[in-house]
Amino acid sequence: MTDDTNKHEAEHAEASAGHGSAEAVDAAAFAGAAAETPSEPDPAEALRAENAELKDRYLRLAAEMDNLRRRTEREIKDAKTYAVAGFARDMLSVSDNLRRALDAIPADARAAGDQGLNTLAEGVEMTERAMLGALERHGVKKLEPVGQKFDPNFHQAMFEIPNAEVPNNTVVQVVQDGYTIGERVLRPAMVGVAKGGPKVASPEAEAPAT
Repeated sequence: MTDDTNKHEAEHAEASAGHGSAEAVDAAAFAGAAAETPSEPDPAEALRAENAELKDRYLRLAAEMDNLRRRTEREIKDAKTYAVAGFARDMLSVSDNLRRALDAIPADARAAGDQGLNTLAEGVEMTERAMLGALERHGVKKLEPVGQKFDPNFHQAMFEIPNAEVPNNTVVQVVQDGYTIGERVLRPAMVGVAKGGPKVASPEAEAPAT
C-alpha cells in the first residue's frame, strides 16, 4: 500500500513538472513573438513632424517672396532714377554751350549797357537756369568740388597748380562742372588740383597710440 502511494505521488509530481515546463515554454514563445512584432508609429508624432516641415517650407517661401519684392522695388526705382541718364548727359552738353556763349561776351561790352546784347545774355542765362532746374528735378545735381580733396570717383584732374597755402591734392579750380544722378556720377568734374602744399594727415596717423 505504501509503495502504491509513493508511486502515485511520484507520477503526480512528474505530471505537474511537465505541465509547468509547458507553461514556461508557452510564455517564452509569447514574449518572443511580442518582441518581434513592430510597434505602431505614433500618429501625433507624425503630425508634429509634418507640421514642422510645412512650417519650414512656408518660412522659406515667405523669405524668397520678400527678397523678390525688395529686388523688384529696387530695380523699378533704379529704372525711374537712371532712365534719363543718357538724355541728361546730352542736355549737359547743351548747357555747357550756353555757358560758353555767355563767357564769350566781353565783360566791358555788357558793362557798356548795350540793351540788345544785355537782353540776349539775360535770355541765355534764363535758358541755362531753366535747363539745370529741370535736370535737378529729375535727380541731377551739380558737384561743388572746390576746396575738397581730389576724389577720382567724382573728379577728373586736368592739371596741377603750385600752391603752398592749401593742402596738397586739393581741388582749387573747376574747368568743367560735374554732376551726379541719384547715387551715381553722371559726369565727373574736370578740375585743377593744388601741388606743393602740406599733406593731409590720414585718420590712422592722427589716432593716438594705444
